[in-house]
Amino acid sequence: MVTALLIGSYLIGSVPFGLWVAYLMTGIDVRTKGSGNIGATNVWRVCGPKAGIPAFILDVLKGYIPVIVGIHLFPAHSQWAILAGLCALLGHNYSIFLKFTGGKGIATSLGILIALAPAVAGYAALIFLLELFTLRFISLGDILAAIAVPFLMYFCYPADHYRLAFGIVASVMAVYKHRSNISRLRAGIEPRVCMPWNKKPLDLPDGR
Repeated sequence: MVTALLIGSYLIGSVPFGLWVAYLMTGIDVRTKGSGNIGATNVWRVCGPKAGIPAFILDVLKGYIPVIVGIHLFPAHSQWAILAGLCALLGHNYSIFLKFTGGKGIATSLGILIALAPAVAGYAALIFLLELFTLRFISLGDILAAIAVPFLMYFCYPADHYRLAFGIVASVMAVYKHRSNISRLRAGIEPRVCMPWNKKPLDLPDGR
């Protein structure tokens, strides 16, 4: 049962919803446009909100559902639900359907956190939004929220070593997947999001 849960979680995570939604709705292969990433940000940038919003929701769900299934199957053993979430995240970032390439895992991580640690999900989302509405870098918001997750896990669930371990692994993975964004931020060439009160054209950073 545990093996089936973990393999199933990886396969669910591997489903490239962003790629499929973009192609079905617009005929565009997002791997050839924008940042080339299959995540919701690049889908939104290339195809607009009509594809970006469902891609984001589906990427969140493929992190949320495996954890919820794990919780229901093994209510007394939270480590299996946590491992299911980690397998889903690995699937998104290193999809078997895309020759072990994939997205950056932010939306999928959010889904995992909503199911696993809702308080942490809320605080991490707040950090992301604060950065987005001030400095206006999506990538920097992602990175700051990811770095905060292990600390939030420690303070919100101080006795839960499994949740803390997941937070550390997910944080390291997210920062690693954003290494190109970090290089552009350091060079001062990472584009910003244009808010409604800004007059410059919309310019979204590298996709999730």
